[in-house]
Amino acid sequence: SDPPSPRSPSNRSSRKLSEDEMYLSDTGGQYLDGTTDITRTVHWGVPTPLQKEAYTRVLMGNIDLSRLVFPPNTAGGTVESFARRALWDVGLNYGHGTGHGIGNFLSVHEWPVGFQSNNVPLMAGMFTSIEPGYYRDGEFGIRIEDVALVVEAQTKKPFLTFEVVSLVPYDRNLIDLSLLSPEQIRYLNAYYETIRARVGPELQRQQLEEEYRWLQKSTEP
Repeated sequence: SDPPSPRSPSNRSSRKLSEDEMYLSDTGGQYLDGTTDITRTVHWGVPTPLQKEAYTRVLMGNIDLSRLVFPPNTAGGTVESFARRALWDVGLNYGHGTGHGIGNFLSVHEWPVGFQSNNVPLMAGMFTSIEPGYYRDGEFGIRIEDVALVVEAQTKKPFLTFEVVSLVPYDRNLIDLSLLSPEQIRYLNAYYETIRARVGPELQRQQLEEEYRWLQKSTEP
């Protein structure tokens, strides 16, 4: 018989999931109203102190870049370090780009938008991913990736900011709240309110009660 596809589970090449490790799930799809590229990292057991701190600092970087207000015609490479600062503070980093443009029924990695030095300036209407991470070879990997729309900020002069359009809760089990600033916590609570308001009614409409209860629990303030 043919060997199993690398994308299919098999008794020879796969192992069981356990509650004692982290999982990084990179998901996406193309729909009539947009393309998604969303990564979440979860731990169903008891994370180590390093795992919890690293995850929280990745989340802090995601939030800091997502809520940033910046002048028009700013290149992504100019603001990229906001996603890394919380990791840099304790000597951690990641070895990939912080985000890429996302096309609608085009490439999921859509040139020329993004945060590298050779990307074009950010303009209202562009979609980009925001995806800081942290990885330890042979141990665990963390990435938190959202899709964000560049929008005009509520400032006197026409500045820009991001509106995160991915509506998926983060893993509460991995967040060390003591590391977050009051502004970061306010951002997180506002994001959770948006998820509840937009996703909750749709789950109820589809009568997905177990999923609705999970959503409510995962988006508590």
